[in-house]
Amino acid sequence: MTTGASTPSSAARPPRSRLRTFLPLGIAAWLVLEIWLLTVVAGASSGLTVFLLLLAGFVLGAVVIKRAGRRAFQNLSQAVQQGTAPASGGGSGLMMLGGLLLMIPGLISDAVGLLLLIPPVQQALGRYAERTVERKLRKAAPGTLGDAFQQARIHRPDGKVVQGEVIRDEPGGDAPQAPRPPLTH
Repeated sequence: MTTGASTPSSAARPPRSRLRTFLPLGIAAWLVLEIWLLTVVAGASSGLTVFLLLLAGFVLGAVVIKRAGRRAFQNLSQAVQQGTAPASGGGSGLMMLGGLLLMIPGLISDAVGLLLLIPPVQQALGRYAERTVERKLRKAAPGTLGDAFQQARIHRPDGKVVQGEVIRDEPGGDAPQAPRPPLTH
């Protein structure tokens, strides 16, 4: 069934970003490299050595994720008790990512995961991510999600919720409407 609306032509589509173009290729190359490296290490030593390396990475990753989650929960609990915003720069997110990379089978992901557990690396990546997000938010076009986030951040930095009701004045809407129940949480 057609609605009569014309379908957009392929020329009207925005161009694909570089990330969407090269990400699948990068993931495939990473997987091939991980498998190749595991076979090289297994050939140089033994299959048991590779298995023990992968098992140790999994266990270490689980411990790191548990510890980082506990630290993030403690920071959140303190912030709620004090009535302030949670402390940023704790590095819990990067520690969790490092733990996740340790849990993924592969030696390259283990090396990157271990690298993310080093505090100076966490601080440098945290600063880089913060600058990148700030730059993206400044360049956000009106009406986008980034613009809405920026407006919410600018207008309500304290995070307070303002109770209210939205009333729409629609043209031709002279018909009486039934009263609506109040919003509750």
